[in-house]
Amino acid sequence: MLTALAERLAEIDGDDDVHVVILTGAGPAFSAGHDLREIRADDDPAFHERLFARCSDVMMHLGHLRQPVIARVGGVATAAGCQLVASCDLAVAGATARFATPGVNIGLFCSTPMVALTRTVGPKHAMEMLLTGELIDAADAHRIGLVNRVVPDEALDSETAALAATIAAKSPLSIRGCKEMITYARDHTVADGLNYIATWNAAMLMSKDLFE
Repeated sequence: MLTALAERLAEIDGDDDVHVVILTGAGPAFSAGHDLREIRADDDPAFHERLFARCSDVMMHLGHLRQPVIARVGGVATAAGCQLVASCDLAVAGATARFATPGVNIGLFCSTPMVALTRTVGPKHAMEMLLTGELIDAADAHRIGLVNRVVPDEALDSETAALAATIAAKSPLSIRGCKEMITYARDHTVADGLNYIATWNAAMLMSKDLFE
């Protein structure tokens, strides 16, 4: 699944006709994260390292993809599934969606989800989720900033599509610049961020998009 997702993201990244990406689950859950039975069935440390390296690559690609990515969350999003939500640029959740980082419940720690979670929600909210492993509902996920919107389950598709359409109607260059500048500013010092943004602004002021 991670390999297929990585390959699809690579295809999308080079496709100028794709303006917005919606990521969702194919079943009753958004994502329950890694299959622990699959992991425990192979006791080779090299396998585990490759698996988590691929997972990290996918999460980072979501953040650096040229297009904004919206998580459409129906059902549960736990462990690496919660990490997926936190790694997307935006998230719309159905009212019955649930979120958790439950590693502590089974003698683990959701270490890689922690990275995305602590960059998305406040440190105390992230700490509570990581230390308790408890499920939180969609309303709490919205309150702490893990998702942007909570909508009735029956409106999840239409509301997510409407958000995507609103973004897709904007200048592609502006949308790409917005995402790239936010990502760069988050990962660098304030001074570096402002200098990088100045370069982008200069290019955008002379762009065909602006004149149009």
